[in-house]
Amino acid sequence: MKPETLLYPAPKGLYCQTGDFYIDPVQPVERALITHGHSDHARAGHAHVLATRETLDIMAIRYGDGFCGTSEVARLGETIAINGVRVTFHPAGHVLGSAQISVEAEGARIVVSGDYKRRPDPTCLGFEPVPCDVFITEATFGLPVFHHPDDAAEVQRLLMSLRQFPERAHVVGAYALGKAQRLIALLRQQGYFEPIHIHGALAKLCDYYRSAGIDLGDLRHATIEGAGRQDLAGAIVIGPPSAFAERWARRFAEPLAIFASGWMLIRQRAKQRGVELPLVISDHCDWAELTETIREIAPGEVWVTHGREEALVRWCQLQGIPARPLHLVGYDDEGE
Repeated sequence: MKPETLLYPAPKGLYCQTGDFYIDPVQPVERALITHGHSDHARAGHAHVLATRETLDIMAIRYGDGFCGTSEVARLGETIAINGVRVTFHPAGHVLGSAQISVEAEGARIVVSGDYKRRPDPTCLGFEPVPCDVFITEATFGLPVFHHPDDAAEVQRLLMSLRQFPERAHVVGAYALGKAQRLIALLRQQGYFEPIHIHGALAKLCDYYRSAGIDLGDLRHATIEGAGRQDLAGAIVIGPPSAFAERWARRFAEPLAIFASGWMLIRQRAKQRGVELPLVISDHCDWAELTETIREIAPGEVWVTHGREEALVRWCQLQGIPARPLHLVGYDDEGE
């Protein structure tokens, strides 16, 4: 079977006609296979959802128990047959429960990466390279300019600022699923064991990470009304980026605005957000990691989706690897 017959872009997302299922569809469908819990990949309203246990749990936390008609757990490494198509989930290293999905039929194997990263992450399983005929890769940071610094060094910049400005609350914007928990775990790895204060929007997901055996240390709510402005001087406060448009972020002691994202490599983005301390911490691969992953997997073809598609397609072509953009719509950088 030709790969483009096995899996191809359709208005609702990547579609496997033989198996009659979609991967990360952007509209409600009868059967959806979901790579991870970020809202641009995991939407409510599907009749049947197949995903890892963690992704199903996260979707229930975010959308409620009735987020789909029925659900089925995909165990990592276990092959499931769907109308004659063999489907296997493999770790993606993006967030807790994230998976690549291998789709195989009649001698053709396509691996859909979803979103992924290659750096060690104490909050989720690492990326597993899977041999395939076609590798579908994201390209969120698919430009040569993106070379993300060492995660530990970025966390040390935050800790140094705490020492330099003990009178200020260090208020960090970090996405609620994955980035916030990873930042907390990285701080613990660097020896910071003081209480970390979190916005209420992070509480359920942080509790779920803890229930999965991930130690986040002493977390306390930072949304109690009536707290004095000096109560969190010298403390780390973490909240979703949206909270910075609210009064919430201004109620702490001389708040120092921080944002943790791969996009903080672009100074103009940091300036537009009013960020004083940009932390370049990404849950996606940078350019070198994208290209090294493709070299390691050595697929017969590369299809590129949601991101800087053309540059990575061109790089593949220069390496003698057939490649093309998929031009899928409906995906953004929620995980950044």
